[in-house]
Amino acid sequence: MNIAEKVAQELIKIGAVKFVPKNPVTFKSGIISPIYIDNREFPFYPDSWKIVIEGFQNLITDNNLQFDIVTGVAVAGIPHSAALGYSLGKPSIFIRKEAKDHGTKSLIEGGDIKGKKTLLVEDLVSLGMSSLSAVKEIRNADGIVNDCLVIVSYDFAEAKEAFKKANVELHALTSVPVILEEALKLGALKQNEVDTIKEWFANPHSWGKK
Repeated sequence: MNIAEKVAQELIKIGAVKFVPKNPVTFKSGIISPIYIDNREFPFYPDSWKIVIEGFQNLITDNNLQFDIVTGVAVAGIPHSAALGYSLGKPSIFIRKEAKDHGTKSLIEGGDIKGKKTLLVEDLVSLGMSSLSAVKEIRNADGIVNDCLVIVSYDFAEAKEAFKKANVELHALTSVPVILEEALKLGALKQNEVDTIKEWFANPHSWGKK
């Protein structure tokens, strides 16, 4: 079993994959989705979470990623970036989605990144809006970012194009297509449910308007 299948199975095992066609979720991009993946559940299941952090470490080694700082995207990416930084003995910071209305009002919390190479860590990427917003903030602060680790990528073509345009390489542990395969294999989803999600996946912008 490869890491993509293993992480997918752990997501299913801890109940982090939910089929919700009658009460779909809305992404920041406006896309309405019949599937909800909650990576925030991982820290509640240490054995499963360990597989994620070790998977990130393997992605770093396999791709020979070089960096000075591990950077999490608030809020859901922070536990994973902090755990990864701690396990690697690397400094760890995080990036807010909105500036505080007090103090320094900085979006970047934890330390100075000027001239330093950061490794971005996200929990999930759909169209990549949050991740690429964080990339912009890092570069505005004169930090360097070329790579982003993520637990789950939806594998949308437009997200891949957006990351490519931003000159950032996306490294995902697993993807929605793999999760669907494993969910069907494990009996966590029925074939008609998988078919519904595949129908949505083929045209996510219009599915919710039907």
